[in-house]
Amino acid sequence: QVQLVESGGGLVQAGGSLRLSCAPSGRIFSINIMGWYRQAPGKQREQVATITSDNSTNYANSVRGRFTISRDNAKNTVSLQMNSLKPEDTAVYYCNFYMRGSDWIWRDYWGQGTQVTVSS
Repeated sequence: QVQLVESGGGLVQAGGSLRLSCAPSGRIFSINIMGWYRQAPGKQREQVATITSDNSTNYANSVRGRFTISRDNAKNTVSLQMNSLKPEDTAVYYCNFYMRGSDWIWRDYWGQGTQVTVSS
C-alpha cells in the first residue's frame, strides 16, 4: 500500500517562507501529475499547484508568483516553495500523486496533510 508522506509545515509570520515536501513510501511504478492542494477551515479543498511528468506547471491565481512547485523524478518527490506568505495561506496542505501502484491501476493518492499557519 503506497502512502504519501508530507513534511515542512509549521507556523510562520506573514512575509515569511516555508518549503513543503512529499515523498511516497512503498513500491510505485509510474507517476504522472504531482500536486499540492489546501483546505482552510470551513472551506472546500482547492488546488494550489500541479506539475506534470514533463515539468509543466499550473498555479492557482492566489499563489502565482509566490509559490513554486518542483519535482525530482529520480526520487519521486514533489516540493512546494512558499514565499511571501499571507495569513490567507493558512490551511492544511495535501500532496497528491496521480500514479500507478502495484495493482497497475492509475488513481489519485493523497498525503495525510500538513498544517501551515501564517500569523499576521
